Formats: sequence, C-alpha cells, structure tokens
Amino acid sequence: MTLRAVVRSVSELCITIGVLIVLFVVYLLYWTGIRADNASDGEIERLQDSWAQGPVGQDGSKGSNGSEDTANTAAGDPGSRAYEDGKSFAVMYIPRFGRDWSRPVLQNTAEGTLRKGLGHYPRTSRLGEKGNFAVAGHRRTYGDPFKDFPALRPGDPVVVTDGRTWYTYTVTRRPYRTLPSDTGVLDTVPEPLDPAAAPFREAGRYLTLTTCDPEWGSSHRLIAWARLDGTRPAAEGKPAALRR
Repeated sequence: MTLRAVVRSVSELCITIGVLIVLFVVYLLYWTGIRADNASDGEIERLQDSWAQGPVGQDGSKGSNGSEDTANTAAGDPGSRAYEDGKSFAVMYIPRFGRDWSRPVLQNTAEGTLRKGLGHYPRTSRLGEKGNFAVAGHRRTYGDPFKDFPALRPGDPVVVTDGRTWYTYTVTRRPYRTLPSDTGVLDTVPEPLDPAAAPFREAGRYLTLTTCDPEWGSSHRLIAWARLDGTRPAAEGKPAALRR
C-alpha cells in the first residue's frame, strides 16, 4: 500500500469517527431532550386528566383542604394512595428556572424514571408530610431539568401539587456541593458530611433537591434544601408564587 493510500484511509477513518461523534452529540443534546420533553409533557397531561376526574383516596374520600400561606400545616393525607413505583404523582414548578418550567415527579430514582421527569427517593417522606421529601433530577441530557440548579437562591419558591393541594417550599440556602456518598443529605433532618452546611436543626417539613455536578459529569452532587411555608387547596387556584 502506498503512502498516499495510507493517508487517504486514515483521513477517511478520521472523517467517519468525526461524523459519529457529531451524531452522538446531537443525540445526547437534542434527541434525548426531545424524547424527555415529550415524556414529561405526557406525564403531566396524564396527571391533569386524572385530577380533572377528582382526586380520591383509597377509601373513596376527597382530599382535604387547607389554606394558603399557613406555615407547616400540611400533612400527608392518610387516605391518599401509595405512590406507585415508576409512576408520576405530582408536578413541580420552580419559577427561578423559568416562567413555564414544570416537571412531573415520579416514584423512584431509576435511570428510566429520570428520563421522564424528576424522581422521588422512596426512602424519604411523602409530599407535605413531616420529614424530608427528597427529589432527584438530571442536570444535563434528558431535557436538562436541573440545568440551572446553581442559580437557586435563598427565598426562591419551589411549588409542588398533587392535584388536591399546592405545597409552597422556600429554598433556605445556596446549593451545597458534596460527594455522592454524602447520603445524610436525605435524612429526615438532613445531616451532610460538612456539619456547617446542615440546613436545619430540628424536625420539620422539608424538601431536598439533588442533581449531578459538574454540569457534564457526576463526580459530585449539588443539593438544595427548602422548608414548607404554606399550602393551598388546588380548587382555589395557583398559589401566589406562581401568579407573579
């Protein structure tokens, strides 16, 4: 084989590899995002259609009402259905991420689940209950739900609804960066490896959000904590945080 033929073969191989890399990047950045957005929208539509029929508990009773801006009054409804593994049960809104940002919350944090929306850590508390309601989401790919996670600031509202009640949580501090092994961040009263980062000192109704860091890696985790500040019956419309 002549030198010219070798050079031509190597050049063609490099071009082929380059094309494959570009196609992979397109798939990673765009196609997974399109599929995730479609899946997320589908989950929200399914939930809203279900809620339009009237949310009921296992005993057939309607959900209980509360009042807006009543701090720490929400409690899990003992008549409510258990969360079904891999199924959506709530919708989360974070105004800091955009006026139209919303994602379904599904039960478990398996990879297949996180491709449809956000995932609730099964060992943590239920929405609105006393304890720590913890939720994970992708930082990048599959719709980039938590792409802007570092932008969270103290005082930012995080609103979640299960079709009966709106729960308004308030972020208490800037995101905390830690290692994947720092599982104490999910405790009933979060206990991170760094004691100085502990957001709360006593039991309450809390929300923990987690995602990967750096933006295109997973060597660390970013954690945001929030405290439940108010509830509002779904029948009374969106809470003030979503009407701004």
